[in-house]
Parts: sequence; structure tokens; C-alpha cells
Amino acid sequence: MGWLESNLPLMAMLMNQFIYAGISLSSRLAFVHGMKPAVYVVYRHVFATIVIAPIAYFSGRNSGSYHLNLKSFSWIFLISLIGITVNQNLFFEGIYLSSSSTASAMANLVPAFTFVIAACTGLEKVNIRSVRSIAKIIGTVVCVSGAMSIALLKGQKLLNKSIMGGDNWLLGCLSLCGSCTAWSVWLILQVPASKSHPDHLSFSAWMCFMATFQSAVVTLFVEQDLNAWKIHSLLEFGCSLYAGVMGSAVLFFLQAWCISKRGPLFSAMFNPLSTVIATVLAAILLHEEIYVGSLLGAIGVIIGLYVVIWGKAEEVGVKEDEDPKSQVNSSTEDVNILMDNESCEKTCSKTDLEQPLLSSESPSRR
Repeated sequence: MGWLESNLPLMAMLMNQFIYAGISLSSRLAFVHGMKPAVYVVYRHVFATIVIAPIAYFSGRNSGSYHLNLKSFSWIFLISLIGITVNQNLFFEGIYLSSSSTASAMANLVPAFTFVIAACTGLEKVNIRSVRSIAKIIGTVVCVSGAMSIALLKGQKLLNKSIMGGDNWLLGCLSLCGSCTAWSVWLILQVPASKSHPDHLSFSAWMCFMATFQSAVVTLFVEQDLNAWKIHSLLEFGCSLYAGVMGSAVLFFLQAWCISKRGPLFSAMFNPLSTVIATVLAAILLHEEIYVGSLLGAIGVIIGLYVVIWGKAEEVGVKEDEDPKSQVNSSTEDVNILMDNESCEKTCSKTDLEQPLLSSESPSRR
């Protein structure tokens, strides 16, 4: 029993990575069979709202935390628009135009992009004399270089023949980069937004609810043909249901539990595993193309991610040396940053964050 308890976080993180990869593969499969990405985003969040809204309502019924004021409504509307509607429409359009393995690899850019945005806006202090800052800069450069290799340097084909979207590869990669940028902005904006509505479960439910209507409006403009809204097969329904339920309730619970047990750095170390899983399964099950340039670029993105994580881990280590109690605070601070590769696939998850990604300042209060 002791061995099982000590290894439960490891098994939970492995399960998470398979779920992430499954979402990338299932969404790609739905697109191959004719489902439009914009429609898929709407149905995904319909199912997510159906699952999470009752839980949020009954859990916060006594406290009234599910109610919104004008300020919290404005913040949640904004971050739902950026972090879900824009982010996921670009993400799934990128999968549609490129491949699930490429999307999974590109998702590892989120920490690097967030570092750049935070540094440009003054939220992240960069000290060129600090090894930690240099590591984050180098890691960011490596990540971006890897992403450019994926988009521009296909190289020799290793496996399979394209099933769709080969001529739009570059556009798909640009969509994925846009998705990572939107996700990074979303992470930073959660700092003030979470203060306006501190109940995280209710916060997530409202985000899913608002994103459903926002995505529906976007889809009405993008897809003029009303037949695009029809679910033509059990496969399309199942893929949408899987993304909505597994991408919100299950992943949220497992991720939050693992971080509470082992911290965000433990969680982040597993992120590239979903890229490996998605690449292997996509080649076997969906017969997606694998190129030398894309493979090397994905490896570069993963290496860059680990360099950025190492830079942040050093900061956490320094805080722990200064104050033994800082481990808990540092873990809470980094949760939203290091949780995603998919990133982008945990849209409905929400955790306690007082500062943006890779901040060198510890929060003043919790």
C-alpha cells in the first residue's frame, strides 16, 4: 500500500499525458471525418459546461460564489474570449491544417512565449548577470528555433503519406503559434481576473459557459453553412464529448491533485511525454506524416522547455534556501505556468496564481 500511495502522482501524471495526446488525436480524427474545428470548439464547451456547472453550483450554493458582479463578469468575459475562444479556435484550426503531433509539440512553446510577454510588459525581471535569467532566455530561443524548424524545415519524409492539409502546413503552424500566444496572454491576465472572482470552480464554470456563446458567435461568422453544425456520426459526438469531459473535469482534478502532492515542477517534467505519445500514435493510427525537420524541431522545443523549467527551478531552490516555508508558496505561484502543454487542453482548469509566469518575486499574500 505504501508503494502504491507514493507512486500515485506518477501514475496520475502518466494518465494525464495519455489524455492530452488522446484529445489531440481524437480532434484530428473528427476533422478528418468532416467536422469543422469551429463547431468542434462549441460542442466541446457545451459538454464541459454541462459537466462542471452543476458541480460549481451545488458546491458554492451556500456561499453564493457562483454569482457575478460587473467587474468579475468583465474579467471572465475577456479571458474567456482570449484563453478559450481565440486560443482554441486557433489551436484546433492548426491541428486541422497541420497534424496532431505538430500541435502537441508546439504547445510546449507556452512557457517561453509567456516569459517573453511578461518580460516585455515588465512583469518579469530579466537580469543578464543571473544564470537563471540566462537559462530562461536561452530556453526561449531554443523553443522558438525549434518551432521555426517545424514550420519551415520539413526535410526528408520519415513515415507515412499525408491524409489532409499538407499544402497548408505553414498556415497551420502559424495558427498554433497564435494559439500559444493567446494562451500565454491568458495566463498573465488570470492574475487580476482571479482576484475578482476567487472561487476557482465557479470561475471555471463561468469561463466554459461564456466561451460556449462566444465560440458559437464566431462559428456563425466562419461557417455560413448551417449543415456544418450537424453531428454526422457517433465518432464526432464521442470526440467532442471526450474533449469536453476529459479536457475539463478529469484533467482538472488529476492535475490539481498531483500539484498539491508533488508541486508544479514535477508536473511540468511530464509535459513533453504527450508529444511523444501523440507523435507515435498519430503515425500508427492516423498515418500522419513525420519529417526529419519536424522531428528535430520538436526535440528542440522540448529541450528549450526543460531549460526554461530549469531556470525557474533554480529560483524556487533559492527561495527554499531563504525560507523553508517558501516551497508551498512557490508551488502555488507556478501552477498555471507549468501545468500546460496543451496546453492548451486544460482550458477550464483554474488554480491559485498571484503572479504571472516565471516571476522572480514571491507573492505578498495568499
